[in-house]
Amino acid sequence: MNTDPCVHCGFCLPTCASYRVLGTEMDSPRGRIHALKAIEAGELQLDATVAKHFDSCLGCLACVTACPSGVRYDQLIEATRPKLNAPELRTPVERAFRKLLFALLPYPNRLRAALTPLRAYAGTPLQALARRSGLLRLLGPQLEAMEQLLPPLAPEAFREAFPQVVPAQGERRARVGLVLGCVQRLFDPAVNEAAVEVLSANGIEVVIPPSQGCCGAATHHQGELAQTRELATDLMASFAGVGPLDAVLVAASGCGHTLKAYGSILESPSAAGFAGQVADIQQFLAELGLSETFRAHLAPLNHPDGTPASAERPLQVAFHDACHMLHGQGIREQPRQLLAAIPHIQLREAMEAGVCCGSAGIYNLVQPEEAAELGRIKAADLAGTGAELVASANIGCSLQLRRHLGEGDFPQPVLHPIELLQRSWRAGRA
Repeated sequence: MNTDPCVHCGFCLPTCASYRVLGTEMDSPRGRIHALKAIEAGELQLDATVAKHFDSCLGCLACVTACPSGVRYDQLIEATRPKLNAPELRTPVERAFRKLLFALLPYPNRLRAALTPLRAYAGTPLQALARRSGLLRLLGPQLEAMEQLLPPLAPEAFREAFPQVVPAQGERRARVGLVLGCVQRLFDPAVNEAAVEVLSANGIEVVIPPSQGCCGAATHHQGELAQTRELATDLMASFAGVGPLDAVLVAASGCGHTLKAYGSILESPSAAGFAGQVADIQQFLAELGLSETFRAHLAPLNHPDGTPASAERPLQVAFHDACHMLHGQGIREQPRQLLAAIPHIQLREAMEAGVCCGSAGIYNLVQPEEAAELGRIKAADLAGTGAELVASANIGCSLQLRRHLGEGDFPQPVLHPIELLQRSWRAGRA
């Protein structure tokens, strides 16, 4: 690990989410790099106390963007994560909770089975009552955090509704594969539905392998290398034999970041070739361009009060930059370009767009107190824009924002930008 370029200038500190809430040098990129240098020199031991300072890192990569010296902190923390999984560095309870998460989240069928008993609870007055009563605190902070993120469970989450091939409408402009994701597939299935509909309406044939599973993002972000490689290999295998594709698309930025790293994760030419095809759906659509037919049908969206947006009263939308999109993939303008195609939308920018919301894979489950504080800060920033709704292109961020925006006096809905395009297009065809 090359820590030499770090000159300890401190430019990373204002951007670091963990430093923001903990305020200690060891919980900043600069402090962690100093610790890595001491460990390499034999001056410091990676024990449970030191490991906690690395576990406090969200892996949001904002410091990489901010660093004037080009320090690749992303590579440093990725190389360190597997070492933090040594049994002696975490308590038995912490290890058991992580094992539970990694046995459920990356496996859609297991997750469906676990969520089925909760269908009569999630999103109902019973859930609201349980939250108001304070009884959930008896579960402990981590299980309480899981419940706080539990959304209403749509019927579509419990069935695979897509055919293997969705044809392009009109002249075919491209042929793509679509990665459905695992958490997104269950907790926000409307996003994949919108993705398929928008792609097809833009003359893009969509291939959806029915056997696909998780891309490995959740485990990758936590240094579980063996499981990540297994998940990545299986996902690539599910796309084998589908024929030539112009791209493999994904609608969740955390997944996209991991998919684009398959070459280094699996260390094989075939994985690098697969990774080279991966693109965020917004990145792909912006570069291909919306079709003229699709553009012609885009209509104004409604305000929350039901009235249509107009030039005199545009719909105010705050865009949330997910860390693994902005810092991890360098994607910023493309989603905004797509949203600008919707008539009478006005984008509002957060004051601290580059600071993490606290989701960060499973961070808001394993570090619930720090994540909740970051969620409150982000919610206040977005609410302060005066926007009527929030656009977010990552499932973890969306769940986190819905929770904390919902705690405010005027909670804004949180929708994927592709859902807004879908609604606009449907409105123009009504």
